[in-house]
Amino acid sequence: MRTYLVTGGAGFIGSNYIHYMFRKYGDDIRIINLDVLTYAGNPENLKDLEGNDNYIFVKADITDKEAVSKIFEEYDIDRVVHFAAESHVDRSIKDPEAFIKTNVYGTGVMLSCAKAAWELPEGPDPLGNYKPDKKFLHVSTDEVYGSLPEGEGYFYETTPYSPHSPYSASKAGSDMLVKAYMDTYHFPANITNCSNNYGPYQFPEKLIPLIINNALHGKKLPVYGDGKNVRDWLYVEDHAKAIDMVQEKGKLFETYNVGGHNEKQNIEIIKIILNTLNEMLPDGDERKAHINEGLITYVEDRKGHDRRYAIAPDKIKKEIGWEPETRFEEGIKLTIKWYFEHEDWMSNVVNGDYMKYYENMYGKKEKA
Repeated sequence: MRTYLVTGGAGFIGSNYIHYMFRKYGDDIRIINLDVLTYAGNPENLKDLEGNDNYIFVKADITDKEAVSKIFEEYDIDRVVHFAAESHVDRSIKDPEAFIKTNVYGTGVMLSCAKAAWELPEGPDPLGNYKPDKKFLHVSTDEVYGSLPEGEGYFYETTPYSPHSPYSASKAGSDMLVKAYMDTYHFPANITNCSNNYGPYQFPEKLIPLIINNALHGKKLPVYGDGKNVRDWLYVEDHAKAIDMVQEKGKLFETYNVGGHNEKQNIEIIKIILNTLNEMLPDGDERKAHINEGLITYVEDRKGHDRRYAIAPDKIKKEIGWEPETRFEEGIKLTIKWYFEHEDWMSNVVNGDYMKYYENMYGKKEKA
């Protein structure tokens, strides 16, 4: 039985990945989920796995070297999938130190502990072969590449790094640590840089669940600046599939960009969500009366706001055979349907500290 150590598995992408892996491999795998359960880590995301003998949850911080080392000592870890990170740009602007600690130092701890636990070859054999049994996959972001001109060019694996926020700079730093371990120690790793994800279990500070939740409750829909910043959207299950395929088929030491071929302006996303909500809600649902573009409220732009992200996933398609399968129009319906069916989940998430944060970020920034 292959054993996976998944960091940040109670978060949005991590929990979707764990669900995907159990659907695909069933009892043939065991997953250790290491998560400290910050605001974005929600144990409810994996509630259906309680009682599964092949799923083990460990509450600990990736910056705690003793705790991480203990996991490697107790379990024979075959694969590490490293999601755990502080990931929201707005929060990084307010508290960059937390991002440096988790994303850079925490990644350093994970690399150090994995290297210490795994008996790895010193390098290729005389025939140039290097096929260790262990693998480490570091999940990163397209934001490390900076910003693209509107309508011009794409991010490739060879694009120079040019991060503009504390978040993207911390992820760039973590990427460089992984690259250094690969180059210095022949550490068996890959890096994936993905575009914006959406889908079930996403914490509602992110654009799509924020707009869905606010629209359903007749609340204002905050839009940064002119709303024309462009992002490339990737359905989270497509991303989970890509991660699995990179671990199974990817060339060691390589970076793979994972994109959705779904470039859209933020304001487009909001209008699509409003139209889709009205289409999917049954006739007579009182919420339809207030779901309209009148809720859109432009707010002061984010500091250092990148204008456009767009990934060219040519390499991963050519070398591994992965490509996005879910068109945005289909994916947004699946996402909204999931939120309709899990209103209790959303209600539990948006109480307490999240609402204080929301008011602090958006409550006083409306444009005149």
